[in-house]
Amino acid sequence: MSYTAFLILILIVAIALILIVMVQNPKGGGLSSSFGGGGAQSLGGVQNTNNFLDRTTWTLAIAMFALILLANFAIPRDGDNNFKLDNTLDGIESTTPVEPTTNTNDSLQ
Repeated sequence: MSYTAFLILILIVAIALILIVMVQNPKGGGLSSSFGGGGAQSLGGVQNTNNFLDRTTWTLAIAMFALILLANFAIPRDGDNNFKLDNTLDGIESTTPVEPTTNTNDSLQ
């Protein structure tokens, strides 16, 4: 799997994680209870909805962590051809430090 595919999957999981977290409310009165109005209570109740959202949050967080770790191994590396420290300072002129002049304040006396 290529690095670009991992980035796309990470973005999808991140957006889904943001949406799931924004839907939750720790007291059960957030957007999760307003999706079905009173019908959500009869389908599974607010407690089951919160359990689903909690499990989905943890699953997406673990998936994102795993994708980020796997994406590290998919980064294209060209070895020595891509990054050379030997020639980084070529073409830069060396300068000698200028010694500070001493101010004797002869003109003030």
